Amino acid sequence: MKILFVIDRIELKYFEFNDLVTNFWFIKEFLKRGHEVFITTIDKLSLKSGIAYASGYDSFINGEDICFDKTKEFEQKIEYFQLVMFRPDPPVDLDYINATYILDFVNRDKTVILNDTKAIRNFNEKLHAVLFKELMPANIITASKSDIMEFLKEQNEIILKPLNGCYGSGVMYLKYGDKNTVPVINTITKNGTNMVMVQKYLPNAMNGDKRVMILGDQVLDYCVRKLPSNDDFKFNDHCDANVVKDTLTNSEKIKFTQLAKDLNELGIFMAGLDVVDEQILEINVTSPCYFIREVNNAFGTQLEKPIVDYILSTVENKLFSLNS
Repeated sequence: MKILFVIDRIELKYFEFNDLVTNFWFIKEFLKRGHEVFITTIDKLSLKSGIAYASGYDSFINGEDICFDKTKEFEQKIEYFQLVMFRPDPPVDLDYINATYILDFVNRDKTVILNDTKAIRNFNEKLHAVLFKELMPANIITASKSDIMEFLKEQNEIILKPLNGCYGSGVMYLKYGDKNTVPVINTITKNGTNMVMVQKYLPNAMNGDKRVMILGDQVLDYCVRKLPSNDDFKFNDHCDANVVKDTLTNSEKIKFTQLAKDLNELGIFMAGLDVVDEQILEINVTSPCYFIREVNNAFGTQLEKPIVDYILSTVENKLFSLNS
């Protein structure tokens, strides 16, 4: 199978396919199974006479590393690939949206795209989590300073999040009575012009949030807890000290399995839930991290193998049914 990975530009710039990066494990496993894997970024996608193209590089295994030759750049119709793994990181800005438009011109009878770029474009990781509001802490989405201040008064402690960021970027905490309340609100809403997600702060978040991993319509049995950094109230440093082994409760498995099935109906087959006290903080669908190195070390498994099994079977089943 010929596979195209659309990765984040920072990964390509420094070629950070180390074992902290989910794409490293996916690509390596595909290569070990004899598939051809090519890498590109959103700025290397194009549309010519209504045909979607990608330029990029062929990847290969070198010992335990994954490499590519920067001197040999290909250009190919995207329909040349049976599978496109669309995994650039947010922010979901105009460039990101335009890249999803390019992939609208790809014949889905020939190429499977995971996650489906139309689904990603239609699903904001913060805002659309409210589709499952019964599984979330109290929240509002607004640009209004007065609405936020009223919500703060009701909840006493709140978290404010930009709608299109990632990795904790721009996320702020406020407690009722804080003298910085107005400056913080004005900053994050850009003086009332940008909508933000405002959530009730859950005190147990000081102990980290659980990453629950969705694959197809199933919840994986493995999970980790992402701990806040020493100088922050949230996880923002992906290192061994800040990612620890955790377990799912029975109620989490039941509730989030139904959520997984609902996401599948929307065209989202791979997702990561950030969870505190069995409540969802957000639903990561753009480039969900499966923390494969940490899970493998903690549970003595090889998580990349069943994930790649699922991806391959999904592609084969879809292409077979469509061509039939």
